[in-house]
Amino acid sequence: MLTNPSTKYHPFQPVQLSDRTWPSKTITHPPTWLSTDLRDGNQALIEPMNRRRKLQMFELLVAIGFKEIEVAFPAASQTDFDFVRDLIEGNTGDAQASQRIPDDVTIQVLTQAREHLIRRTFESLKGAKRAIVHVYNATSPVFRRVVFNQDRTGTVQMAVKAAELIQSLAAEQPETEWRFQYSPETFTATELDFAKDICDAVLDVWQPTPDRKAIINLPATVEVSTPNGFADQVEWMHRHMKHRENTVLSVHTHNDRGSAIAAAELAQLAGADRVEGCLFGNGERTGNVDIVTLALNLYTQGVHPGLDFSSINDVARAVEDCTQLPIHPRHPYVGDLVFTAFSGSHQDAIKKGFAAHDPNGRWNIPYLPIDPADVGRSYESVIRVNSQSGKGGMAFLLERDYGLALPRRMQIEFSQVVQQVMDERGTEMTAPQLWELFHQEYLYSALPFRYSSHHLTESGKIQEDQQITATIQFNDQEFSIAGCGNGPIDAFLDALDLNMRVHHYEERSLSHGSDAAAIAFIELSGDFIPTSVFGAGIHENIVKASLLAILSAVNRAVHQLDEATRHTLLKRFEHMLIA
Repeated sequence: MLTNPSTKYHPFQPVQLSDRTWPSKTITHPPTWLSTDLRDGNQALIEPMNRRRKLQMFELLVAIGFKEIEVAFPAASQTDFDFVRDLIEGNTGDAQASQRIPDDVTIQVLTQAREHLIRRTFESLKGAKRAIVHVYNATSPVFRRVVFNQDRTGTVQMAVKAAELIQSLAAEQPETEWRFQYSPETFTATELDFAKDICDAVLDVWQPTPDRKAIINLPATVEVSTPNGFADQVEWMHRHMKHRENTVLSVHTHNDRGSAIAAAELAQLAGADRVEGCLFGNGERTGNVDIVTLALNLYTQGVHPGLDFSSINDVARAVEDCTQLPIHPRHPYVGDLVFTAFSGSHQDAIKKGFAAHDPNGRWNIPYLPIDPADVGRSYESVIRVNSQSGKGGMAFLLERDYGLALPRRMQIEFSQVVQQVMDERGTEMTAPQLWELFHQEYLYSALPFRYSSHHLTESGKIQEDQQITATIQFNDQEFSIAGCGNGPIDAFLDALDLNMRVHHYEERSLSHGSDAAAIAFIELSGDFIPTSVFGAGIHENIVKASLLAILSAVNRAVHQLDEATRHTLLKRFEHMLIA
């Protein structure tokens, strides 16, 4: 049972920022992206990445377009240390090793604000062309009191000493282009005035310039508020922090409350220049912010994110291999099912959206906020049919994959057939299975009537234009029938003499060229059936396709009758043929 939370938990204290500006702003350009997949993401894995997977992940991040990549916590383990050395020295056993870090990519490493760890970190970076040293110490009251037994002054001194040591060690390696980053860990639970004081003290040591900006990273180490609360904290720091014009303001949001993406987006409105995160939100506890979702959110608003996710499936499979973690099938933009509609009403809307879409216009398809093709996904899985589906989904798949555009009333009729099969199977139905079911229902004409041959002649009568002589099979016996009409369809119905009338007729081509197959759809009603019924026929000759469609409809009508009515009708037809 849940206890009384008001007596157990500390509610978030809102920032007093009555003139906040972020609510009226819009994101118009992407932030600077920092991937921490190889550090924060890696330390969150049950089985941390080995050397092969680390290199695979690094190369993937470079290919996507990240220009800043946090590659390790080199003082934490020999594995991390060696990986940094591999990247810098090229001890990888291949001819391209020296080019492992492209000229336009800066690696970043993390260290705690402790002297021996900082020194070890600089050892790992010897010979690097460019590097960011990211130092942190926790600043919130509970960490100061419980973890470090430090007051505010002692906590600031810890950060300042680390900043001074970093500056000194960097001066000893002038061949590297250095940048420095400081994070007041647990920022979201830290008093804002103290967060400002400690960041200002570090910046006073580093003295950033327009050409060599420092980075102040504000981490939601543990997410403790709604996204607007975090945005207020960021805007307050953005307004009050020293050296702001020479500082890159960065955020690193976690997902403890499930709001990391919203928090990162609002933080950008509030003044953040840079976002740290992981692909697909990997990271400690509930994860870091998901950079893929953030980037593609921008893309759907007409802002190019500066990252390339045009082959999102390849990215997903590579990340799954590196992390040994599955990606949820409903994960935004990348999940196997996110572009898939099972609901009948959704499918109908999507089908109509594609039909009305202007390929040269703006993307505006119901239920699809992004064009799947832009992220390398095909339209194959946009609509899938199961027991929740309706006529729209079934019709969409048949038209897309087989060029079979069903008349609307026939869509309704066939969807009932599909629904019955779905209810029986309890599984989804693929396009090939739908095509086979369509054949079984309409084209593989069941007894009693089957087509054998026909011959058309001009009748010579005034009111009728054509006469037909046809051979049909009735209960596996061949009979000849003859009739007249103002066309082959009318003549054939006259020959059958079943008092059936045409309500609707369409003919279409299923393919292109001189040998294109034609499909005929016909809707018939008759004295012996309570409602109309559809039939279909496919053949290179459209007249034969039409006759096949008539027999398809007649057979389907007969099979829908109750046993007594069906017996009476067939006996009547049999007597007619014998006579």
